[in-house]
Amino acid sequence: MYAIVDIAGQQFKVEENKSYFVHRLEGEEGSAVEFNKVMLVEADGNISVGKPVIDGAKITGKIMTHLKGDKVIIFKKKRRKGYQKMNGHRQYFSKILVENITF
Repeated sequence: MYAIVDIAGQQFKVEENKSYFVHRLEGEEGSAVEFNKVMLVEADGNISVGKPVIDGAKITGKIMTHLKGDKVIIFKKKRRKGYQKMNGHRQYFSKILVENITF
């Protein structure tokens, strides 16, 4: 059984009892989360597609931890001008565990 769900503006294919890294969510570590924007559910070969979402379907899970991703280096240079600029960025993520898919 799997589902396509919208989490923090991105679509994820989720399965029960698996963990995923998503953009930082509001809430404490260990708190329960619920996602209602379920777009597709597959169960035992039967596929239900929403228009755009499935009414009554929801994904329940738990926030495992908050963390930061790997550093991304941004380097800009204009040749023969002496201009160099280096910058870095680390994205904030939340690791969630999908516990239940209901529809």
